[in-house]
Amino acid sequence: QSNTPSGFYGMAFRAAHTSGYLRVRYSKTSHFHVRVSVLGEASKPLEASKAPQDATVRRGVSGGDPTEEGGALLSFLTASQAATQPRELVGEDAAVFDWNNEEWGKLGESKWLTFLAAVGSILSCVGVLWVYPATGYSDDFQALLSGVAQGNSHVVSLLYGLIFPLVHSGLAGLRPYAEPVVGARAWRVVFAFPSLCLSFSWIAFFISHAHDGVTFWDLQANPVAHALSFLVSFASFFFLYPTVFNLKEVAAVEAPKVHLWETGVIRITRHPQMVGQVMWSVAHLAMVGTSFTLLTMFLLVGHHVFSVWHGDRRLLSAHGDKFTEVARRTSVVPFAAILDGRQVLPPDYWKELVRAPYALIAVGTAGAYFAHPYMQAGAALVQNTGLAEGGVFDVFFN
Repeated sequence: QSNTPSGFYGMAFRAAHTSGYLRVRYSKTSHFHVRVSVLGEASKPLEASKAPQDATVRRGVSGGDPTEEGGALLSFLTASQAATQPRELVGEDAAVFDWNNEEWGKLGESKWLTFLAAVGSILSCVGVLWVYPATGYSDDFQALLSGVAQGNSHVVSLLYGLIFPLVHSGLAGLRPYAEPVVGARAWRVVFAFPSLCLSFSWIAFFISHAHDGVTFWDLQANPVAHALSFLVSFASFFFLYPTVFNLKEVAAVEAPKVHLWETGVIRITRHPQMVGQVMWSVAHLAMVGTSFTLLTMFLLVGHHVFSVWHGDRRLLSAHGDKFTEVARRTSVVPFAAILDGRQVLPPDYWKELVRAPYALIAVGTAGAYFAHPYMQAGAALVQNTGLAEGGVFDVFFN
């Protein structure tokens, strides 16, 4: 049809004890290219000048050909496969991705080029207005906290642990009231900017002072402890960052929504960020057992435990009875709903996990691990640079 979008369309089939996959690629210039993949037999490409009149094809989550060149894993990453649902979903299928539906687009469109521009812009603003001492205010804010704490690093971390939740969770709580006034995308920027700034300052301060205070244990040189810490920390990020389920909303390229996810890691725990933060904190505390690290990990976990209540309250407000049903099917404690029978895993549950957003988490986590020396060097640079009073906005007040 003249209005049919170019792309790939797929349909699984079963007939005469044979199953396979029909894959159709359509473009307005080369018409239809049909490939039939039969399990157990060689694939035979066919070409036709037009579509079969009785063919039924659809584009979506179950697209992708597991027998295509490149292997099954690549096909699962480029086009998410829907698991067999033991019961009808009330919430959303999480981490769904289809490469064939993605486009670079033009600036201003809700596409990936705009996403890159938006991320670059917000990070540049954070760099200029906060990170760089000559123009930003991170050093001034750090000096203010150190003055209040009279130079005690434990008190500074405590202040961060109080200010960050107040700003981050406070702005999240104001979302239902602010979005109707300024819009969902504008409020996402208002929410994200101070959170990114405070995250940078607290992380840099933590790296520089992780060994402060009383040392209860130090297992950094123990290879077994290092390996276990790495594995737990690596796994934690699969819980910590469900935001990658829709990166365009994170960057406000698309209007952010309060999603009610129900599949993937949500089947294990309804609050994966809290579980991930506990895992990450335990892994790092096991390596560096100082009073400063213990206090900081306690503050981080405490904020995420609070977010369990806060998040449920926001989901209930946004989704009502649907959230109540999802809450009944899931649990806060990992695997609890599965063990007591409230959560039923699909027989092909792995299909909800072998998806592109989880692969992105794996790559990003590995990159963060190898970037640790650069993080430590950056934190040392921040620490040694010291205070350069004022910033870019001072010109308006002089």
